[in-house]
Amino acid sequence: MNPFGAIGDMRKLQQQAQKMQQELQKEYVQVEKNGVRVNMRGDQVVFEVEVDGVIENRIAEAVNEAVKKTQELAAKKLMEVSQL
Repeated sequence: MNPFGAIGDMRKLQQQAQKMQQELQKEYVQVEKNGVRVNMRGDQVVFEVEVDGVIENRIAEAVNEAVKKTQELAAKKLMEVSQL
């Protein structure tokens, strides 16, 4: 088994993940429900929240912080599992 082949595979996977992340940043989703409209990028970043016609970016900031924390938690769990 060639250990350098595994490094090349990891590098290729990392490049693919970065490219996918860049592509997702260009995509947008809008959801309207019960007087609330959320505009979000494909990489799960909320860039605008409107409640009953009033833009409430404080909500967007709080949601983005919560998403970031769940992503950090998932990364930590993945590292724990991969070390088993």
